[in-house]
Amino acid sequence: MLLEEIDLGKRQPRGHVDFVKAREGGVDGMFFAIYSPPELTDDEATVHAIKLISKCYDAVDSNRAVAAFAFSPEQALENKKRGLLSVFLGMENGTPIQHDLAYLRLYYRFGVRYLTLCHNMNNQICDSCMPMDGEWGGLSRFGKEVVSECNRLGILLDCSHASDETFYDLLEYSRTPVIASHSSCRALCDHPRNMSDEMLRDLAASGGVVQINFYPKFLDSDFAQDEKFLKMSEEMEHWQELYRSDLYNVEYRDNYWRLMDALAVYPAPSVKRVADHIDHAVEVAGIPHVGLGSDFDGIDIAPEGLRDISMYRNVAVELRERGYHESEIRGIMGGNFLSVMHQVQKAAQSSAD
Repeated sequence: MLLEEIDLGKRQPRGHVDFVKAREGGVDGMFFAIYSPPELTDDEATVHAIKLISKCYDAVDSNRAVAAFAFSPEQALENKKRGLLSVFLGMENGTPIQHDLAYLRLYYRFGVRYLTLCHNMNNQICDSCMPMDGEWGGLSRFGKEVVSECNRLGILLDCSHASDETFYDLLEYSRTPVIASHSSCRALCDHPRNMSDEMLRDLAASGGVVQINFYPKFLDSDFAQDEKFLKMSEEMEHWQELYRSDLYNVEYRDNYWRLMDALAVYPAPSVKRVADHIDHAVEVAGIPHVGLGSDFDGIDIAPEGLRDISMYRNVAVELRERGYHESEIRGIMGGNFLSVMHQVQKAAQSSAD
């Protein structure tokens, strides 16, 4: 959304996240995803990632009274004491690393603290879950080097978007717990972006955490077949791409906003369906291994009762109604993830010492 030159310090009429709505939703911190479309070349992806990182810094610098970067759980807790929202950085799709670990170290210095290895195409690091055919059978040789360097630096390794073979390679080669930053449960919605029960159990055994994705297409199999939604989604993506190429084009803007507005109120599975996936992940993996990975502003439609970040509290309300204790809710709402993040960073520090 920062590519559209929005001011996160002001309430935005469109989109899922700004700092005003985050306050209303009781959110203390969030990851901004440095996402590179998988169609980009290595060089294009690197330029794109650096541009996005710069825009994140601009957004935080412009809102110093309400937000600050956090590069560790400890910094996030300190920001909270100071009354500030925490902005973390993650990298979604490792293509901008190219074939050189020096780029990975650069992104770490910029503040990137988790790495989603790929997106919806295979890349130089690993196979994605979306193509029918894998290229590497999991991690590539270079991908194994990336895993080792992430372990050394204290960057969380994220299996969301990766193939099942890549997931199991990650568990084998990573010395620290693996996360799924925005994935849901395959048992409730049979989509390759979701995790099977076996994967959930193995992720938990490694000490990792699965962060439930809010995208209705990954929550409900019937909704994923809604032809009207799929057509609107495809059309919106078309106009979004055009608008971001020329922010002064009124036709592009009006068509893009028209579809955004329509999808913002389009009938969708509700927060209860999100809680169903939380329940299932808790049953299979255990409460310490479940969190929230909304994918806000990375998705074109959000659930009823979770249309944007101002409604985040509704997850906690629903979990209370289902009998979860407050300590369990705190874990699911962020504590479990921060615990794994602390563990990964501590392991990197111990190795450096």
